[in-house]
Amino acid sequence: MIPDRARLLNRDKLSGRVPDIRGECVVYWMSREQRVNDNWGLIFAANLANEKGLRLKVVFCLADGFLGATLRQYDFMLRGLKQVEEGLRKKNIPFELLNGDPVKAIPEFIDKSKAGYLVTDFDPLKIKRQWKKGVFEKISIPFYDVDGHNVIPVWVTSQKEEFAAYTIRPKILKLLPQYLDEYPELPTFPEVNAGKKRAGTDWEGVIKDIKVNRDVKPVEGIEPGEDGAVKMLEEFIGKRMECYGTERNDPNKDCLSGLSPYLHFGQISAQRIALEVNKTGVNDEGSKGFLEELIVRKELADNFCYYNKNYDSFEGFKDWGKETLNKHRKDKRVFLYSRDEFEEARTDDALWNAAQNQMKIEGKMHSYMRMYWAKKILEWTDSPEAAIEIAIYLNDKYELDGRDPNGYCGIAWSIGGIHDRAWVEREIFGKIRYMNYNGCARKFDVKAFEKRYNLENKPE
Repeated sequence: MIPDRARLLNRDKLSGRVPDIRGECVVYWMSREQRVNDNWGLIFAANLANEKGLRLKVVFCLADGFLGATLRQYDFMLRGLKQVEEGLRKKNIPFELLNGDPVKAIPEFIDKSKAGYLVTDFDPLKIKRQWKKGVFEKISIPFYDVDGHNVIPVWVTSQKEEFAAYTIRPKILKLLPQYLDEYPELPTFPEVNAGKKRAGTDWEGVIKDIKVNRDVKPVEGIEPGEDGAVKMLEEFIGKRMECYGTERNDPNKDCLSGLSPYLHFGQISAQRIALEVNKTGVNDEGSKGFLEELIVRKELADNFCYYNKNYDSFEGFKDWGKETLNKHRKDKRVFLYSRDEFEEARTDDALWNAAQNQMKIEGKMHSYMRMYWAKKILEWTDSPEAAIEIAIYLNDKYELDGRDPNGYCGIAWSIGGIHDRAWVEREIFGKIRYMNYNGCARKFDVKAFEKRYNLENKPE
């Protein structure tokens, strides 16, 4: 394992060195990477435990109502964590589900377990960084952060917010041969590591009792967890990757990977996906285009959220984007819709309504339609601030992969021109890239998409 995948968060607090702490265990606070296999944070924690002669424990802290998540997202996540517990048991690694505020629950668990070291997952989102800061202030043992989400750790790729894909791509490509390596096997611990046998988590009871919005139901027909992720990857490589390069922008075609929910919940690693794609030996437009999205674009989104504290607001836009949108604030809108009208797909645009309904029904929206969807919200609201708020609200409420850097970055691109360039100036949008119905009609059969989601399957 390359050492700089992990960093010591509280080195200064520990007087600049890593003391050989006496403790009974290493605790891995699982958060963003919810898997047993191909998990750099778990591997680091296991190796640290073996090196220090300590036991290893894994915990996950369940916070109610995380950033507006609903039963849809919690059900998918918790069923995936059930597989995590089962997989860890085979390695004699105990798993414990904690409840409540991590800033309180994690330090309490550290004290109860007499832990000597804490390891957790890197995450660029503000709330996760606030949690870590709160835990950091309450503990005195070494606290490690491991980036198991990106092929190249965010802080290694760049030490600043990158302007666009073309500025980060050369940095990633230069480092990729060094980092795109095979994972070592997670060691199996002696049975003594598991300690006193404890009953497994009552996952059905947890799902039943979790305090969340239950109006948005789980999505049927998609299998959560590592098992579901592996099956989806195999299906993509075997059936859909060949058309990804030429038809991925047609929402009527089944050419996308379907992996975004699994990546979001860390049920599969981007590095594993890239390794499996490379094993095929295929080097066509489909595989190259997919790897560009999987690595360059995804890691650009993490870079954006990590180095831009305003990633979810108007203030996070570049100066040129703010200037052009400010110039057109008072432009006349032909249509103005409320948040409820957007949510209920009651606009005058059948294509937009179809995209919204797809998201509500399936927990996902085709990637091409996500751009059109967000840009139209800008066009049909009275300010870019309102557009951002509504887009994030809807995305995070219905998308299985909501509350993700890719989502925040995509909305900032659509509404504020982040990672894009200035285009021809027009009403409302200013120099932000414009999309319209006729442009979509030139690319795919919009009537077929509208019929699929506006008539046959429109929710009551």
